[in-house]
Amino acid sequence: MTTRKLITKTLVAAAVCAATSSAYAANIGDTSVSYGGYVKLDAMWSDFSAGTISGDSIGRDFYVPSTTPVGDDADSDAVFDMHARQSRFNFGTSTKLDNGKSVNTKIELDFIASIGGNERVTNSYSPRIRQAYITYDGWLFGQAWSNFQNVGALPETLDFVGPAEGTVFNRQAQIRYSTGNWSFSLENPESTITVNGARVETDDAGIPDFTARYNHKADWGEVVVTALARQLTYKQGGADETTSSFGVSVSGKFNVSGKNNIKFMVTQGSGLGRYVGLNVAHGAVYDGSNIDAIDSTSGFIGYQHHWNEQFRSTFLYSFFEADNNTDLLAFSGNPTESSMSYSANLLYSPVKKLTFGVEYKHAERETESGADGDLDRLQFSAKYAF
Repeated sequence: MTTRKLITKTLVAAAVCAATSSAYAANIGDTSVSYGGYVKLDAMWSDFSAGTISGDSIGRDFYVPSTTPVGDDADSDAVFDMHARQSRFNFGTSTKLDNGKSVNTKIELDFIASIGGNERVTNSYSPRIRQAYITYDGWLFGQAWSNFQNVGALPETLDFVGPAEGTVFNRQAQIRYSTGNWSFSLENPESTITVNGARVETDDAGIPDFTARYNHKADWGEVVVTALARQLTYKQGGADETTSSFGVSVSGKFNVSGKNNIKFMVTQGSGLGRYVGLNVAHGAVYDGSNIDAIDSTSGFIGYQHHWNEQFRSTFLYSFFEADNNTDLLAFSGNPTESSMSYSANLLYSPVKKLTFGVEYKHAERETESGADGDLDRLQFSAKYAF
């Protein structure tokens, strides 16, 4: 069979499998092609204690700690949102080489934080790149989850992230090498600096961010230890300041009984900024002459209980605490001092890969001045993975 006929056959098979929401994989010569993802509907009722955030805020699509309003209690009506923007798809290849090794690729897209679109008529949103990378002989080149993050520790929630303030969460361009239980990476640098009370994003670092990771797996579960070292830089308006940032994160999963499990993460460091809590705190404060890194501690713990083969629940607690330098409040404005949330859900899978669920989340945020606010959210989701 010619290559052209193989490609035609593959495209036809892909169309059929996509139409029937089935997993797809095929071979073209020495290359295997795979396609997957999921379709998900989210419907959310949200009540903010200190005033409702605007409809175009990302905090209306999923929980983002920094968007929780703080201040005096306001008579704000609850708001209802519904979207399918979390739906995603991925495309991958694996090619066998003459030396017996394989080169693999993956591209993944979704629509959750993309620009464009509106809710007036068509709800059309642009796709955004999540991951795009090449792997070969222990090396990874491209955009992927940061080596500083343990994605496997994230509990199963209806919310897009779940323990948002308590988890390391970052995807970016990187070069990574893995050998045995160890992996090391050089990743794209970016600094979030508070300047005169406002966030300034800079990419003026002279060196990449560096991470190291160790994985340990056993019958009882898994523990992952990661470390981060990087520069925070501010080179604007005549300033040329740099300081160092370091962090350590311990996360993992403990098997309890049957399919029941406990997942956790604890992260501590100086100047972690954008790596933790969806950037609920900035990496540092610029006081006009120096950069002062912000220390923080965060974490979460989640317990998943399987009631039977079709029903399961996750109970989750997450927190973040920043150690802001109170002597610099004149330069840092009113930064977040702490954030916490807890949630519980009930998920039902009548058949494999099809899941319906309901989840309740309560979240609180407090700033250095003592102003606080909270969020109560009830969410329903329907999801089918293919």
